[in-house]
Amino acid sequence: MSEQPRQHNVIALLQRNSLASLVQTEIERLILDGELGSGAKLTEATIADRLGVSRGPVREAFRMLEEAGLVRTEKNRGVFVRDVPIEEALEIFELRAVMDQYVGRKLAQSVTTAQTKELRAMVDTMEQASRAGNAQEYHRVNLAFHDRLLELTGNAKFTATYRKLVNELSLFRRQNLTDESMAVYSREHRAIVKAIASRDSEAAGQAMFLHVMNSRDRTLQNYQSRSEGASATPEVTTAPSEKRTA
Repeated sequence: MSEQPRQHNVIALLQRNSLASLVQTEIERLILDGELGSGAKLTEATIADRLGVSRGPVREAFRMLEEAGLVRTEKNRGVFVRDVPIEEALEIFELRAVMDQYVGRKLAQSVTTAQTKELRAMVDTMEQASRAGNAQEYHRVNLAFHDRLLELTGNAKFTATYRKLVNELSLFRRQNLTDESMAVYSREHRAIVKAIASRDSEAAGQAMFLHVMNSRDRTLQNYQSRSEGASATPEVTTAPSEKRTA
């Protein structure tokens, strides 16, 4: 194969991947803004026509959105916006809190100076996004931050199990982001990294646990706010827990 055709193939691949990412971002916005509600069916043709693109990038965007936990694919039926019941979401948050407590304790025992610097840089980036009111950028780095904490444990099986579980919370986690909550979460992230860097296993584990449980409580509050005025609002109670602070 000559050099020119190879270059064309690379450019075409980059263009296709870039376009798929743009399509993914737009579909994600439609879902998070409520224009595509939970359970809504997504079709390649409809999305492609709406966004003015071919079906290829839409198909790739669906795949990426499924990995992110925002849509699900049902064999012989199609692609649908995910619908996770609030009760199930709260249970996942509680399980995630226990798992993150382990992560915090583990990293406090093994973290290196270079890794601590990397984590602090990610927190800096989130704080910049928070000050700019850029929830999309904050969400992206937030997911990367928590995923990096997982990777640093060095436990591949734990990491794979955790990722599969928390993908189901992606929509709730994104909806929790406001100017106020981003500032709060950033302070909590800073406290987590500080505890890990100080090699205080108990403090690091507790900071991680409380961070997730605070997110759980915010999810419940948001759900109840959206349900106000409804003819019948499911009653969901918070699990007993100690006073939570960052």
